[in-house]
Amino acid sequence: MRVFVLGGTGSIGSAVVRQLVARRHEVLGLARSDASAAKLGEFGATAIASNIAFPEPWIRELAGIDAVIQAAYDFSTDMAAIERRLLDALLPALARQANKPRFIYTGGCWLFGATGDEVATEEMPFNPLSAFAWMVPHLQRVLAAPGIDDIVIHPAMVYAPRGGVFHPFAREACERDAVRVVDSEAVRWPLVHGEDLADLYALALERAPAGSSYIGSAIEGFPVGHIARAFAKRFDRFHQDPRIISTDVIAAELGEWARGYALDQRLSGAKAQRELGWKPKHLDPESEIATLA
Repeated sequence: MRVFVLGGTGSIGSAVVRQLVARRHEVLGLARSDASAAKLGEFGATAIASNIAFPEPWIRELAGIDAVIQAAYDFSTDMAAIERRLLDALLPALARQANKPRFIYTGGCWLFGATGDEVATEEMPFNPLSAFAWMVPHLQRVLAAPGIDDIVIHPAMVYAPRGGVFHPFAREACERDAVRVVDSEAVRWPLVHGEDLADLYALALERAPAGSSYIGSAIEGFPVGHIARAFAKRFDRFHQDPRIISTDVIAAELGEWARGYALDQRLSGAKAQRELGWKPKHLDPESEIATLA
């Protein structure tokens, strides 16, 4: 398939691009800098020099495309408006194509709010973190759009051994005397390794029925304190116990979106495993942290 990936050099998109290229799909991606273009080239993708914030100039590049994957996000206050403009241009352009292309939209685990001991599935009503509430009408718009095969994927907290949501832990284990966690070390995060999530995107691209949604969670809920302690131990911090900070502190430091770090969640990836044959391989993050170079 000829696949256009938005956000192809980000934490999710880069793994997706590599996975699709490995599966012999032809992949194109936006690059707003020479460094991004070089990175896409290293992955085996074709770079198109442009910017997601101004979609009109590159929309014509979509002629003959089989699928688009939207995995381009930042945490700026402009993201809702940027994506609204993107959908205004992108959805009609895709609908005009004769081949009815696929469109995979990336939601997120924070749209489900705090679930506590309940395990969220795709049937659970949304209760979004306020900073990302705009995403709900956007994904609903995608699912209702005519002329495309629409799919939504909700990634859990995406990690690599020292990347993704684990990057702050690794940095603080190197730079601080204790690793910080927000609100409580008992807060649980649903987790998915970037490589496993990329496999889910590829499977959804190739197999998912139109109008379907999937939660990309390989580990239903993992206590954040265990992550902090594993990094403190691996980097030989004197203080093994995490330092608790409030949601107000992290919001002042990073932005209102960072209050999501305090959401106690459990999310199920069973539907993707059952319907698409998704088989996550990374299920022991503490062991991966322990073996870091």
